[in-house]
Amino acid sequence: MNRSEDLYIAESEKSVKHFAADFTDIVKKNDFVVNNSETMDMKKTFVEHGGTVPDEFDLHMIQICKPTKADKSLAANPERAILMPKFVMVFSKDGKTQIRYLSYSTADITALVPGDPNFPKSLAQTFVKIRSMIDEAS
Repeated sequence: MNRSEDLYIAESEKSVKHFAADFTDIVKKNDFVVNNSETMDMKKTFVEHGGTVPDEFDLHMIQICKPTKADKSLAANPERAILMPKFVMVFSKDGKTQIRYLSYSTADITALVPGDPNFPKSLAQTFVKIRSMIDEAS
């Protein structure tokens, strides 16, 4: 894994909640879905399950999926599932909204799901699309 290539870092002037709402709208326009709308606000989720975090804690973990692509991909090879969850992390830090997204290189994908020559290219296209949706929402 190469941090400088695989970790996408962005910043927004929008609040975490505003970015999350805009990102959700953009995701939907691109035929993706947000799988965890009710639980992406980690402060709310932690508190509901007995956890405690400082008042200023503001982290959203947004899980996205493209069901019309994932269905075919996982039906073709369920070993791909290990790389299917796509999370965009959005949090407040130093008065700014920070966005992080972890993707994988073609070599990493090939190593994790060997013998599946079409998957790395297909997944790489999804990674590029997610990064462009992050930029659009920022």
